[in-house]
Amino acid sequence: MTSLKDELDEPSQQLHQTLRDSITASLSTRRPLLTHLNADTTWLLSLPVPPSHPSKKHRLYFYILIDPWLTGPQSDVAAFFSTQWHAIPSSCQTIKEVEEVIQGIEDVAAGSEKQNGEEGWIDAVVISHEFTDHMHQSTLLSLPPSVPVFATAKAYSIIKSWKHFHTVLPISRFSGDWTKERPGGGILPDWIGVHRVAYAGNDLLYYHSAILISFISGEGKDVEGVIYTPHGISPSDLTPLTTSSPTIKVLALLHGLQDISLQSWLKAAQLNMGAHNGLKVVRMLKVKYWVGTHDEVKKGGGVVGWLLKRIWVSLEEALKMEGVGKGGEEVKFVEVGNGESLVLE
Repeated sequence: MTSLKDELDEPSQQLHQTLRDSITASLSTRRPLLTHLNADTTWLLSLPVPPSHPSKKHRLYFYILIDPWLTGPQSDVAAFFSTQWHAIPSSCQTIKEVEEVIQGIEDVAAGSEKQNGEEGWIDAVVISHEFTDHMHQSTLLSLPPSVPVFATAKAYSIIKSWKHFHTVLPISRFSGDWTKERPGGGILPDWIGVHRVAYAGNDLLYYHSAILISFISGEGKDVEGVIYTPHGISPSDLTPLTTSSPTIKVLALLHGLQDISLQSWLKAAQLNMGAHNGLKVVRMLKVKYWVGTHDEVKKGGGVVGWLLKRIWVSLEEALKMEGVGKGGEEVKFVEVGNGESLVLE
């Protein structure tokens, strides 16, 4: 496998240098590392392994790849209906390059180069939706079959039908206790949970839902969580998190700023809920980091492109509309660029 010392193209050089800087900061505090692998909504979440739960692979981090779409087009329903490409090339063009990034994290963390062996570098993949900008078939099929995939219901059925992965598991709905209904007991280490948070009633589309990744942090028993909701989620649907037992401290919210709707002659359908909704979630859950996601304006064609209405809303505009005296606390919004990473302190 290519070493970080080998010659890299400019985006890769930027990514690896940013990672080195972030890992140095992360190591001093043993904190999670969030890396944006494209300009849209593909993420690598690197969770430090607690000393009380040593890794069977003898690694310092556990690596979760979220909604990987690296190159090529994505199309839903039919090409004439909707086809899109990344407007900005992904910082990682292949799964091999993602694995090189992970090896780089381990190398810097360990202070020496580590060998891959036969287990692979990616520990788990999480898929939030069946739409192909989240469940991108050609990207997923380039992953080793041994990588376990955790997916929401419809995505689970589709990925399972490909018969590529040895382990594909459905993500259970969060019921208030992150230690329960954890998918595939024994597949994930017992200090990590992956759940879906959604409307409590009939949830056929689960378009406005969230993935909750919860984990034990440090040497203690404190539980922290990262909420990933690329289209947004109604604050009321997140109520189970406010009464969870054990308590989960929401470290980061991945939620976009753009308000996107699909116009038609009948009525508009809300797609991405945007900054105003994100701010409500931040206030409700007292989120430490609000990280933008799924805001790339992609190249594309098809009928859908003509019907999309996109409203850019800045954090400042959302705060202004929120009104004086509502909330009042500082909001830490971070735009993690393509190829950049953030230490979640």
